[in-house]
Formats: sequence, C-alpha cells, structure tokens
Amino acid sequence: MPKRKREDYERGLPGYHDPMAGFAGAPYARSALTLRLWLAGFGVVFCTGAAVLVFLFVPELAWLGWALIVLAVTALVDFGWVAHRKSRGEPG
Repeated sequence: MPKRKREDYERGLPGYHDPMAGFAGAPYARSALTLRLWLAGFGVVFCTGAAVLVFLFVPELAWLGWALIVLAVTALVDFGWVAHRKSRGEPG
C-alpha cells in the first residue's frame, strides 16, 4: 500500500473506517471527528472531576472513583487519537 499524502486525508478516504463500505450500494460511512473530540474532552473533565469528588466526600465508594479514573484515561486516549487524525487533515 503506498504512503498516503495529506491531500488524501483532506479529501477523505472512502470506506476507511467501514468494513462494509459500499456493500449493496450503501454509501461510505463518515466519522464525526469534531463531535468525538468534544465528547472525549467532556468525558475527561467530567470523569476526573467526579472521581476527585468521590475520593474526597465518599471514600466508601473508592471503587467508583477508580472506575471513573479508568473512564477518564480512556477518554483521554480517544481525545489524543482523534486530535491526531484531525491533524492529518481528515474531514469531520
């Protein structure tokens, strides 16, 4: 597979994220990267804040605080990946 250029990503790669792309005449799927970026950012802020509040005010529910930290880290990784994709020039 040849190395893709920035222009390829700016136009969008048809079927890049859709394993069923073009099946039975279906249109290619498009990813809403800006929406994912906002939602991941909200997830990081909300889960981090909620985890801090749980640890400070309800220490009996420490397991919930740790679960929220796991969700915050997951959202942070997603935020980084989507930001990387947008920096490549992918539309969305």
